[in-house]
Amino acid sequence: MPENEPSGAILLVVSGPGGAGKSTLCQRLVAASPDAQLSVSATTRSPRGGEEDGVHYFFLAREEFEKRIAEGAFAEHAEVAGDLYGTPRDFLDERLAAGVDVVLDIDVQGAMQVREAYGDRAVLVFVVPPDRAVLEARLSGRGTDSPGRVAERMALAEREIEAARSGCYDYLVVNDEVGEALKELGAIRRAERSRLPREGSMAAWVLKTWT
Repeated sequence: MPENEPSGAILLVVSGPGGAGKSTLCQRLVAASPDAQLSVSATTRSPRGGEEDGVHYFFLAREEFEKRIAEGAFAEHAEVAGDLYGTPRDFLDERLAAGVDVVLDIDVQGAMQVREAYGDRAVLVFVVPPDRAVLEARLSGRGTDSPGRVAERMALAEREIEAARSGCYDYLVVNDEVGEALKELGAIRRAERSRLPREGSMAAWVLKTWT
């Protein structure tokens, strides 16, 4: 890569209600893309069976995590069920500098924080099933939640979808059939790497240096 040439890499931030299939889409996109990587979060919770530090999560003591929050070391962070989770800035910055797109599977609150931290280099995609009935059927069909818990998840989904309605996200992907939704997500990624006038994009650099 010539000196001062931007990598053109982006942060592909994918959100959506539980049951929308966003995690499956993110995993399949990265599996098919050698120049893309899933983000690795830091957390204060203990490792679970088979989890490796630096692979599945960066496992930190709470004191260390809070110290890094104060230092501004996270692009986003939140507390969930008593444990802290966050996305390390240095992890994102190193991959972007190397030309690697980073795919973040995070909630709405985290997506807004990443957008604030990285501006339009963060591309926000919201994933939804085709309609409310499909989402409810998917959640109920898992067989892991009580009817009351399914109702709670549906209420949360409605609140999350309000974020998409409010214009906070750049794209909406309707996940009716996973193969088609994956094609759409891949097309968004390819288009965003060349989009004008996004600062740092390859397309902007080419036009600026064209003679």
